[in-house]
Amino acid sequence: MEVINHTVINLIIFVLAIYVGYHVVWNVTPALHTPLMAVTNAISAIVIVGAMLAAGLTVGGTGKLFGTVAVGLAAVNVFGGFLVTRRMLEMFKKKEPKNVAGTGNSTGKGA
Repeated sequence: MEVINHTVINLIIFVLAIYVGYHVVWNVTPALHTPLMAVTNAISAIVIVGAMLAAGLTVGGTGKLFGTVAVGLAAVNVFGGFLVTRRMLEMFKKKEPKNVAGTGNSTGKGA
């Protein structure tokens, strides 16, 4: 007879992972957010592959359903991660100077 159920152990690990993940993400300096997002996208891509395998290799309908839902959620996570990463990288681009009103025509050439 087992002293502790495996489900309880897995639930404890899941809750601890959420706690540690929360503190790791919120304590990251702003300069490291882009590399962190890149790593998160890579992990989500691995989750998509695992979810596809789980959905494809399962015999029951419930396993296929959960695998399909996992693929969908991980795909949304990857897509959102790429959008956030692109937006953060745009913050580092040089901005073009704005034309001052009344200093000439719109072509930028003299009269």
